[in-house]
Parts: sequence; C-alpha cells; structure tokens
Amino acid sequence: MKININTSYYKWEVLFLLWIAYFLNQADRQVFNVVLPLIREELMLSDFQIGAISTAFNLVFALCVPFAGYVGDKLSRKWIIIFSIALWSVATMFTGLANGVLMLIFFRSVATGMGEALFGPANYVLLSDYHVETRAFAMSIHQTAYYIGIVISGFLAGYIGQHYGWHNAFYIFGGFGVIHTVVLICRLKDKPMEQKERIVEARDTIPFLDSMKILFKVPTALCLTLGFSALIFGLTGYLTWMPTYLYEQFDMDLADAGFHSMFYTHLFAFIGIILAGRYSDRLAVKNPANRLLMQAIGLLVATPFIVLMGLSSLLPVVYVGFAGFGFARAFFDANTYSVLYDVIPEKYHSSASGVMQMTGFAVGAFAPMILGLLKPVLGLSFGIASLAIVWFVAGILLLIAYKRYFKINT
Repeated sequence: MKININTSYYKWEVLFLLWIAYFLNQADRQVFNVVLPLIREELMLSDFQIGAISTAFNLVFALCVPFAGYVGDKLSRKWIIIFSIALWSVATMFTGLANGVLMLIFFRSVATGMGEALFGPANYVLLSDYHVETRAFAMSIHQTAYYIGIVISGFLAGYIGQHYGWHNAFYIFGGFGVIHTVVLICRLKDKPMEQKERIVEARDTIPFLDSMKILFKVPTALCLTLGFSALIFGLTGYLTWMPTYLYEQFDMDLADAGFHSMFYTHLFAFIGIILAGRYSDRLAVKNPANRLLMQAIGLLVATPFIVLMGLSSLLPVVYVGFAGFGFARAFFDANTYSVLYDVIPEKYHSSASGVMQMTGFAVGAFAPMILGLLKPVLGLSFGIASLAIVWFVAGILLLIAYKRYFKINT
C-alpha cells in the first residue's frame, strides 16, 4: 500500500508510530530496574555492582548519542530509528541470557545503551519535521509514551519476573520491539526536503566538531543542557532505586513495588504534560522565554515532593510525593526540545539534541552508583531525598537564564 505523506493525518500517524517506539524504549529500559532484586539475588551481586551496571548503561548512552545526533543530520532518520529499535530489542532479549555481571554490562549497558542512543536525536527531529505549528503539543503527546511505558512495564515486568522468572521479562519486552521494527519498515517515512533545502544542504556540509560545539556557543542552550543534566541525574536515581526502595522499606511484593513506584509519578506527569504542552505554544507566542520559565518552575516545585517521597515513613505521604514530583517535572519535559530548537539553527537540531543528551546522561550516569554507595551507609531514603538539592540548584540557574532570554526577545 502506497503511503501519501502529504495527507493531513499522516503527521499524526508518524506521532503514533514514534509514540509506540518511545513506549517500548522506556519499557525496555525500566525492566531491569524492576526485576533488579531478583537479578541481585540469583547472581549474588552487591548494591554497588547493581548501581555500576546502570551507570555503565548511561555512560555508553552518553558517549554514543553525539554521534547519533550527527548522523541524524546526515542520514535517513527513518532507518536510524529502525536500526536502533532492532539493536536494543535484540540486546534486551539477550540480557535474559545473562549469568553474571560481565554479560549484564555487555548486553544491558553496552548493546542496549548504543541502540537507545541512536534512537533519541533522530526520533525527536523526525517528529519535529512533521509538526511545526503543533510542535510543543506533539512533543507533549509523544512524552506520554515515556510515562505510560514506565508504568506498564513496572507492573508487567514485576509480575512476569515474580511468577515466571526475570529472564522471561527481558525476552517478552525485547520481542515486542522486534515486531514494531517490522511495522516501522512498512509505515514510517522520512519527510522529503524541499528543492531549495536540498541545494543548501548539499553546499553546507557540517563538520563533526562544529556540530559538537554549536550547543555550547548558545548561552540559553547551555543553561538548558545544565538543567537537563540535573533532571536526568534525579530521574536516573529515582528510576533505578525506587522499586527496590518500596520492595525493601515497605515489604511490598515485586509486582506491587514495580507498579506503585511508577504509577502515581507518571499518572500525574501525564496530566501535567498535557496541560504544559497545551499552554506552552500559546505562551511562547508572547515570548519564547516563557518555555524556560515553565521549566524552572517545574524543577523548583518538584523539590519538596522529592524530599517527601524519600523521607516519609507513611506510604500515603510517599505517594503524594510521587504525584507532586511527577506533575511538576512534566513542565520541564514538555518544553525541552522546543526550547532547544527555538535557539539552535535547524541544520544543527539533531546534533544539538545528541550533545544535550550526551551531557545529561553523562552526569546522570553516576546517580545509581552514588545511591548504591550511600545505601549501606546513610540509607536509600536519605539518598533519594538528597536528589532534591540537585533540582533546586538547577531551577535557580534556569530562572537566571530566563531573565536574560526574556530581555533578548522583548
């Protein structure tokens, strides 16, 4: 069946196809965090080793994503996306065969990290190619795949792991990714450039080092990247250790811990991002800096809720912490790539996305290992609560950047 990409609805089909891809991306990533207690027990791993596996994943991701961003500005975004999904899905399936820390690092950290790194920049830029006037709204809808993917995988991976073994959780989630790869081959298309754009593209070859430097030459993009790094640091620590925290601290079974640790946060993040996406485009018409203000407020409002979810001994209060944390962080999520693409020239969009993700995940990579080191000394509760400090400092930095960016656009 021939696909007409010029129809009014095809851009929404692209959003749907990439939404499913991102859903599987986040689901595959969260499976490890949920079945972590079972892996640790069967393979007799220490808390530090568990944290190191997550840290290695994020470092591999950070090292590969600038290259992914660069090739995303050069090659077919469709085929980059398809290759990346196939790579991480097969690697996820092979993770189920792991019998020690080295195999976990290779399949979980190296192969899966490389696959997911290739996906990010091309995914966002292809979506923005099809959505111009509706960019922030489309990005917000797309981001809900992250929330839903984590919640569903949190419950299903815990249930599968508890009843059928942690190995099968990896086989099942990886298998669904392979199936979606076939769907994308048939339905996803690159958006062709106009003839004028092709001439400019042919004349304007972008050196790799220039593509790496562009983000650091734009003050607003640099501040955004620092805020993004703080966001990833907090999220990586939370996503890696929160299921284990509920499992150990509140004596939950694995399925319940996987579900409750993710459900309230991402339910309210889903609500928050729909609201943020709806109003972001409207506020940006008045001044593009308003997107940055929304991000700063999101980080600052989230900080007391992080403290609540880490220090409270009452489970309902912890759930309130999850909900407030999720709702507030959505205001950052809804605007990240819209802010970046507002201040970076279009020909550098994929490269800049890659560099921002590289920086963010390089910083965030150390959160699981640091919390793993703090766990036997000060307790996981203290480690989780201390993530609020990082977000508070980043929120203040973004407020300062907002004032400067607002004046430039007034």
